[in-house]
Amino acid sequence: MSPEAFDKSAVEKALRAVVDPATNKDVVTLGMVKHIAVFEGAIRIVLELSPHAASLQEQLRSTVDRAVRQAAAVAHAKIETLEIDFVAPKVDAPTTAPAAATSAASIQGEAGNPLPNVKKIIAVGAGKGGVGKSTIAVNLAVGLARMGHSVGLLDADIYGPSTPTMLGMDDVGTKSKGQMLLPFELHGIKAMTIGKLVDPDKALVWRGPMAHGAFKQLATQTEWGELDYLIIDLPPGTGDVALTMSQLLPVAGAVVVCTPQRVAQDDARRAVRMFQNLGVEVLGVVENMSFFTAPDGKEYDLFGRGGAEIMAQTMGLPFLGSIPIHIALRENSDSGKPLDNWKNPTMGASLDALCQRIEAQVKLAEMAGRTDRPTLTISP
Repeated sequence: MSPEAFDKSAVEKALRAVVDPATNKDVVTLGMVKHIAVFEGAIRIVLELSPHAASLQEQLRSTVDRAVRQAAAVAHAKIETLEIDFVAPKVDAPTTAPAAATSAASIQGEAGNPLPNVKKIIAVGAGKGGVGKSTIAVNLAVGLARMGHSVGLLDADIYGPSTPTMLGMDDVGTKSKGQMLLPFELHGIKAMTIGKLVDPDKALVWRGPMAHGAFKQLATQTEWGELDYLIIDLPPGTGDVALTMSQLLPVAGAVVVCTPQRVAQDDARRAVRMFQNLGVEVLGVVENMSFFTAPDGKEYDLFGRGGAEIMAQTMGLPFLGSIPIHIALRENSDSGKPLDNWKNPTMGASLDALCQRIEAQVKLAEMAGRTDRPTLTISP
């Protein structure tokens, strides 16, 4: 079998070697395989497992992992990432929804998706501030635009918006059309930020309902037009804005940014769990400030390179790549010239690779049926 032939059917064939000793039937015959997605060396498998059998999950994960990798080795096919997820069997919903659940649905709006012209929404989050989340969000948006996509960037960090500086918006005025805000168009993308709607020296103090309203206005009252991607730069931590986003928008997935050191990893784990609890697919982890590249090209591991990658592996998440501390990256961010990051071949290659991996993870999630609109159910 050629490497190109190691497709969905080949993975399914490999899974037929995973047999339940109690019934002597394989997981495919038993109907446990719910989704298989294969894309450019990345494989995702979703298995159905009853909560009563949760103790068998790790054993089953190991068996499935071994079976697929062995089949790939025989086919001389290279596996870049292999994700094995578990879902509980679906339970038929009651004919009458509880009042609280109806209230949660009403938050999403009777009209359904409020951004029907946006194909995919990607959230960029972090467990703590100062890890370069906005740097990743801005360069992801610009990088995807350089790949030929129509891209929007929503600076949803309503507590400390960074986009005005990173995109060089000092001399750009706000515009509106009727009740709609017109996005700023620069560096090949469309952008909106609270930072251009308030006094730059004003302290932004938001209570929960105010944060909800501010995010909703920025997201839904901006005339984005037709977009392939909308990148949302979330505030750090696990607060109100992420909750509002998950209720309001059909998010394709979230990228979690982390620096290598342990204290950042601890908070990044909480961010991952937050997205998972909200029903938002975690596309993977980015290690920012992975190492320092000096002007002479020598690399220094200031924060202990590889910590975020290890965290991603232990949580069963894709590792999306490492971005170094680079003097030019800092200078271009401060001067609002993100496109200049691609003038440095090494830095440009790192950013392009990051964009390509994230796009691949979105396609995998889409193929596996994991990008459906999340819902929030509140027990009465």
